[in-house]
Amino acid sequence: MNPAPLSGLYAPSLALVTDLYQLTMAYGYWQQGMQDREAVFHLYFRKMPFKGGYAVAAGLALAVDWLENLQFTDEDLAYLGSLQGRKGEPMFPAAFLDYLRQLRFSCDVEAIAEGSVVFGNEPLLRVRGPLLQAQLLETALLTIINFQTLIATKAARIREATGPTDQVLEFGLRRAQGFDGGLGASRAAYLGGADATSNVLAGQRYGIPVRGTHAHSWVQAFGDERAAFAAYAQAFPDDSVFLVDTYDTLEGVRLAISVARDMRARGHELGGIRLDSGDLAYLSREARAVLDEAGFTQTRIVASNDLEENVITSLKQQGARIDTWGVGTQLVTAYDQPALGGVYKLAALRKADDSGWDFTIKLSEQAAKTSIPGILQVRRYLNEYGRPRADMLYNTAADLPAHTTIVDPADATRRLPIRPETAYRELLQPVFSRGQRVGQLPTLAESRAHAQREVQGLDPSIRRFLNPHIYPVGLEAGLHEYRTQLILERRPVRGA
Repeated sequence: MNPAPLSGLYAPSLALVTDLYQLTMAYGYWQQGMQDREAVFHLYFRKMPFKGGYAVAAGLALAVDWLENLQFTDEDLAYLGSLQGRKGEPMFPAAFLDYLRQLRFSCDVEAIAEGSVVFGNEPLLRVRGPLLQAQLLETALLTIINFQTLIATKAARIREATGPTDQVLEFGLRRAQGFDGGLGASRAAYLGGADATSNVLAGQRYGIPVRGTHAHSWVQAFGDERAAFAAYAQAFPDDSVFLVDTYDTLEGVRLAISVARDMRARGHELGGIRLDSGDLAYLSREARAVLDEAGFTQTRIVASNDLEENVITSLKQQGARIDTWGVGTQLVTAYDQPALGGVYKLAALRKADDSGWDFTIKLSEQAAKTSIPGILQVRRYLNEYGRPRADMLYNTAADLPAHTTIVDPADATRRLPIRPETAYRELLQPVFSRGQRVGQLPTLAESRAHAQREVQGLDPSIRRFLNPHIYPVGLEAGLHEYRTQLILERRPVRGA
């Protein structure tokens, strides 16, 4: 057993961040001589998270880091060599482990930029390369992209609720799913629209601004609330936010003002007060009135206590005077949707004689789970104002007609003809070419700014929380017809 179950978790290799069946399939491909057949996989999700109208793509930078460092170490291979089948024989022979030892990532990867708004069934990432390699990437890519996209989307929704001028602080580390969940959530929350985090490690690793106040225990440790505030102000004369609801909230506000007057006399200003319980709409209005009457009109009111986008919207509608929102549990745990449900599906495989492609499809009794064949690209058409109008998935291995039509895969009677002069953007852009990085990724701050532009570029009807308008996403008409043909060919014919 590893004597360091936490500190040793991420050193020195992450190659085994995978499911066993990825490795058993890899061995099977190798045994059958199929390991180098060129394959294309797409990573996408089907249903919109939080019953919303959009999602925010995130996690690409983490995925790129994992791919660049993908290599099986001696320690990894020793562990794989120790695995046994039911009869006690080695699960993986030495020759296959030697193959893994020499394996170096050599796939092409195209992806949608972090911070882009995305929709169901659109490939967020396309992998093209040797079948064995592309298969091995599935689990790690999904765990990265699924979680980051989910949290970034939640943060964007919270930002939508607070409006552009309020501050959003991510306070969720103590309620996150472990160290890794907390760190990943802080990054994704910042990308999606949070202004800062309480997570100091996230601040160090990702350059996210860190913010914090103090806990109720600080006040309890002094016994006297005013003395506690005064001591905190002495420690942080220009960075104090007092938590005022340990005993009586409005009395706490008055005591905070008393200390703030002493601070002002010494040339300092109280940054804010924090409300963490009770009727936040009522208490924030009363606190604002007391602060303003005392001449502390610039003192911010921070609120926390299981906040999320619907609660924030309600508080705004009730006239709450909160201008800084500390959002924790509901954000980092993606309440009330615990997972995005992204999938990674094989869509094309080179013929054994290298004469062309076999485009593959996965059927299901549920129409939504039937995959889309081809080497897909996502084309986003824009309206006259440069804003998203509709997205079209098409097969890059087939010729596009001069006049294109988008077909809704859920209802083939719903069709959107596209004029040839309509402006568009291709969303999947090269990230790796034969295993080598292509260009530089944006910084986290740049991706965050991109996310805010992208979300605000959507029509308000798509951004609303309740029954949002469905943004048009469909298949190019030729791809739709080909997919239908494949479904009919692959589906067994049963008599009445």
